[in-house]
Amino acid sequence: MTTKRLVRRCQGLAAGAAILLGATCLSPAQAADKAAILLPGSINDQSWNALGYAIVKSLEPHGFTIAYSENVADADETDALRDYASQGYNIVLGHSGRFVSAMEEVAPDFPKVEFIAVSGNEGQAPNVMSIDWNNAQFGCQLGLLAARMSKTHKVAGVYGLQGVPNITAQAGGFRICATQAGAKVSIIYIKDMEDSAEAKEAALSLIDQGADVLTGKLNAAEAGLVEAAKERHVYVTGRGFDQTKIAPDLVLTNILEDWPAMIGNVADQVKAGKLLGSFVQYGYNTAPVTGASFGYLPGKAFNPVVPAAVVTEIDAMGTDFASGKLKVVPTDHDARPGS
Repeated sequence: MTTKRLVRRCQGLAAGAAILLGATCLSPAQAADKAAILLPGSINDQSWNALGYAIVKSLEPHGFTIAYSENVADADETDALRDYASQGYNIVLGHSGRFVSAMEEVAPDFPKVEFIAVSGNEGQAPNVMSIDWNNAQFGCQLGLLAARMSKTHKVAGVYGLQGVPNITAQAGGFRICATQAGAKVSIIYIKDMEDSAEAKEAALSLIDQGADVLTGKLNAAEAGLVEAAKERHVYVTGRGFDQTKIAPDLVLTNILEDWPAMIGNVADQVKAGKLLGSFVQYGYNTAPVTGASFGYLPGKAFNPVVPAAVVTEIDAMGTDFASGKLKVVPTDHDARPGS
C-alpha cells in the first residue's frame, strides 16, 4: 500500500496541512469517541465525496473527534480500516457499499469498533453495518408526481450505476408507481454519475421521445439533467436546492437526503455501547428519522405549480408506507433501461 495516497486532514489544521496514514489525528480535546471516514475520491469534488466529508463532520456535535482519508484505492481499503481501528476510532465509515467486503475482513479483529458502509445494503454481525434510505419509497412517490404532472403521459429517468441496489430501488420504484398512475416510463443509464454533459445528452434524447417530466439519481451529473429540462422547458426533479436555482419554474421538488440524522442516530447508539451488524434502512416506516424528505425551497416541499390535490396524494402514499399498508420492492426488471 502506498500511504501517500491516503492523506488525512483534521479539524483545526492549517490550510494544506496533512498527516500521512499511520499518524494520530486528534483535536486538542483528545475526545474518547472518534469517527473516521474513507472516501473513494476528493472532498473537493462538490459531489459524492464532499457529502462524505459533511457526514463525518456532522458527528462532531455528537461528541466525536473526526478524521478522514480521501482517494482511497480498492487495494488500500483493509489497511486504511485497520489503521483507524487500531488507533481507537470507535466508528469507521466507508463512503459507499464497495467498502463492505474489506470491513467484513477487518471487523473480527476489532470487535469494539463499529464499521459502517454509507449507502451500502448489507451487514455482518456483530459490528459491520450498512445504512441507506428507502429509495424505493421515494422513487415511487416521484413516479406518482411525474405521472400526475405529465401532459404527454410519458415520463423518464436518467440514472447511473445500473444494478447497484439503491439505484435499482429508486428507478424501479419510479417506474412501478408512474406506470400505475397511467404514464409510460423510459429509463437511461449513463456511465458516469459525475458527467453533466452525458446526463444532459441522455435527458435531451428522452425529451425528444416525448417525455415531459424527468427524474434521476446522479451525483454532479444531476445538474446536466436539470439543464436539459430548462433548455426544453419540461418538468424535472432534483437532489438539492442547487437544482431548484437552475430552473426554479421547472424543478418540482428535490429528494433531500438526511445523512446527519441517519448516521447520528447510529453514532449515539455506539456511544451508548451498542454495536450493529445489519443493514439499516430508513424510510417513512422509521419516523421520526426517515432518511430523506422532499424539498423545493427551505420550508417548502413542492413547487407551487404542483396542485394541492397531487401533494395530498403523495403525502397519503407516505402515510401508507409508514403504516405498512403500502410496500414496494422493485426488481431488476422494474429498473430496466428502455421502455
